[in-house]
Amino acid sequence: MIKLLGVAIIAGLFFAESDLLAIEAAEVKLPTKPTPSTCPTHIQCWTGWFDRDDPSGTGDWETLSDLRRENPGKICPEPGSMEVTTLSGLSVGTAGEVIFRNDLTDGFVCRNQDQSDRTCNDYRVRFCCPPQYCGEEVTVCWTRWYDRDDPSGTGDWEPLSNLRSENPGQICDNPLYIEAVTTGNNPVLATSTGQTFHV
Repeated sequence: MIKLLGVAIIAGLFFAESDLLAIEAAEVKLPTKPTPSTCPTHIQCWTGWFDRDDPSGTGDWETLSDLRRENPGKICPEPGSMEVTTLSGLSVGTAGEVIFRNDLTDGFVCRNQDQSDRTCNDYRVRFCCPPQYCGEEVTVCWTRWYDRDDPSGTGDWEPLSNLRSENPGQICDNPLYIEAVTTGNNPVLATSTGQTFHV
């Protein structure tokens, strides 16, 4: 038997700068309930693209050490992942070249000597990092907290469809993240309560 959620849950939604105007227009009242003091560490976004080298010489060397040296403070200490494309937008797999390095330790290296035509494409890289490394083009924020139901009856139901209909214009069309915590003076992340969730 599934254990029902025994505490009310508040949901906070993360959204992009373009959706901030809708919130401001709705004159959202600031919540009086306590919220977690730090942003969850799993929230990530993409940095801007880096293209420090071209395939002249020995190849295209987009090494992490060189990128960090040339772009101080723009790449997080431990990126979650790295995306690589040609300048025209082709993925590494689609470009079909032999790649010497493609990892989060060294970065990306395409050597001309490994290619049948002896020339690499020109590549660019970007990294998955916390929002403070994503530059001005990505501005994100949390909505206020929502608590539309209590754990009576069949449980605590906080479905996005109901939250949107009950709070028109306050929740963006494409939220990036959702966070759920218990209500009260010491909020606990829902995932840390030990309870089983239907959704």
